[in-house]
Amino acid sequence: MERGAVVPVTQDERRKVIPLATRAALASVAMACFLLLLKGFAAWSTGSVAMLGSLADTALDLLASLVTLYGVRLAATPADHDHRFGHGKAEALAALFQVMLITASAVGIAWRAILAFGDPQPTTGAEFGIGVSVIAIAATVFLLAYQRKIIRQTGSVAILADNVHYQSDVLLNGSVIVALVLDQYVGWSGADPIFGIVIALWLAWGAFQASSNAIDQLMDKEWPEDFRAQFLDVAARQPGIRGIHDFRTRRSGSHDFAQFHMEVARDLTVEHAHDIVEAVERNLRTAFPKVEVLIHLDPEGHVDTDNPLVEADVTPHWFGKRV
Repeated sequence: MERGAVVPVTQDERRKVIPLATRAALASVAMACFLLLLKGFAAWSTGSVAMLGSLADTALDLLASLVTLYGVRLAATPADHDHRFGHGKAEALAALFQVMLITASAVGIAWRAILAFGDPQPTTGAEFGIGVSVIAIAATVFLLAYQRKIIRQTGSVAILADNVHYQSDVLLNGSVIVALVLDQYVGWSGADPIFGIVIALWLAWGAFQASSNAIDQLMDKEWPEDFRAQFLDVAARQPGIRGIHDFRTRRSGSHDFAQFHMEVARDLTVEHAHDIVEAVERNLRTAFPKVEVLIHLDPEGHVDTDNPLVEADVTPHWFGKRV
């Protein structure tokens, strides 16, 4: 049987990630509830299609935030017998659900705006609608800053999708302000439905962007090249390594997985070779605490397969100096 060595993510490291992502999701839910009540009253008071579109988006924000909360909590569940690699992809599924909601919102807003062209209705209470939008923008900017801080610390794809969604809210509320000003102060009655269509197109574009990261995770896309290079730089610094090949990576939720074949001299004892593997594990655990690593040990020059997708030695510029 082939031998492998696994670098697990410790429970202490998981505890640092889980509460942060959960708190960000809770903050998103709280913000959506606040904005839903505020915009609901504003849409009823002003009769603005743009404000109605913003209200519809906020209602879907609340549902999306609830799904995000469930997704990050499920993703944080430790690995079990049926899910040996954990539940991290629950975040990607939550993100895709958000994409579907954003798309549905865009279609609904566009349809309502098109109907408004045929039967334009005057808007009222511009001052109140503008005030509500300014409050919504300020609150959303605060939430975005908090979410970005959490994303930098956890790499959560669900929170990232939520962040993309709320970025569109800033533009939505800004559009509402412009539409109300043009409609009530400039007298351009067609401004409101036009901005409704612009908002719908922006939401559709945001949905397309938000889907890319989630799909990449579900399809086990490789890490970016710069991150792969950083990882290999740490792994290859250990004395005794003669080469690294078949390097594969993927991401699941806020955790990463990497596996590679590591070559050592053919005349080493099993004990000595194992010591080299453990030293590499320690170095990688220190530099990349959220990465689970599987290392397979090979004698130098061993060819495992003729599969063209299997990478040859990925670190020649390190090992060429040692020969």
